[in-house]
Amino acid sequence: MSQQVIGVIGGSGLYDIEGLQNVETVQLDTPFGAPSDAYVTGTLAGRKLVFLPRHGRGHKLLPSELNFRANIWGFVKLGVRWLISVSAVGSMREEIAPGHMVMVDQFYDRTKSRASSFFGDGIVGHVPFGDPICADLSGLLYDGAVALGLTAHKGGTYICIEGPQFSTRAESNIYRSWGVDVIGMTNIPEAKLAREAGLCYATIAMATDYDCWHDGHDDVSVETVMKTLQDNVDNARRLIAHVAETFPAELDCRYSGTTRAAIMTAPENWPADARARLALLLGEEGTQA
Repeated sequence: MSQQVIGVIGGSGLYDIEGLQNVETVQLDTPFGAPSDAYVTGTLAGRKLVFLPRHGRGHKLLPSELNFRANIWGFVKLGVRWLISVSAVGSMREEIAPGHMVMVDQFYDRTKSRASSFFGDGIVGHVPFGDPICADLSGLLYDGAVALGLTAHKGGTYICIEGPQFSTRAESNIYRSWGVDVIGMTNIPEAKLAREAGLCYATIAMATDYDCWHDGHDDVSVETVMKTLQDNVDNARRLIAHVAETFPAELDCRYSGTTRAAIMTAPENWPADARARLALLLGEEGTQA
């Protein structure tokens, strides 16, 4: 079995992966435009790894400005099958304290204006999304966090808002009444596109604050986020290195082939330009490792 390549998309504060060897920088053009930045490839604990800073180096892109389709397409182009999302979030639960990690397993989409599918323009596809997180990859992340002595919560719902503003107090309390566990601005449509592309996707949600619902804590602000962020990022780097070192060689991605299986349009009706944009995801274009 060929080695499975791990991808890491870094959220706020995570702009590089320490300890990478044989490092190369790869600038890609995609059928969907430019990714957030150049990809960095290398090996970590002997495992091939591809890294992309979600907001660009220097944190230059708003959540709504991210080219999610280009970012995911680039990971596929570089041979990634397993994609770890590292994301700063607000906690919506007392027991999820700033500094804790949550390996979420559900999403609630409150975004408004983001391109959320590779399909369209003559090719119709619908992917199953009832369980949006890869349980295998999320389980490896949770077990790794426990092994490292990190405080982690297994499972939880991530509500994704449009941003860039943080929530009003009324919104925060309504979201809590819906049963969500953490709040962020970036994992949708990222997770949807990862599924359409046939990637195994999981999130390390790193709590930095209590949003604005908690009477005993200051409302979320850039200052409160930054106070907690560095420790969170250091722990995320440790966890990624641990997973790279212990990743099971025999583990197969359960979502391979998802793109083609989702298509309802008969192949003879696929427009040539739409087919060309989907060629990589359909396995009709080779990947570079």
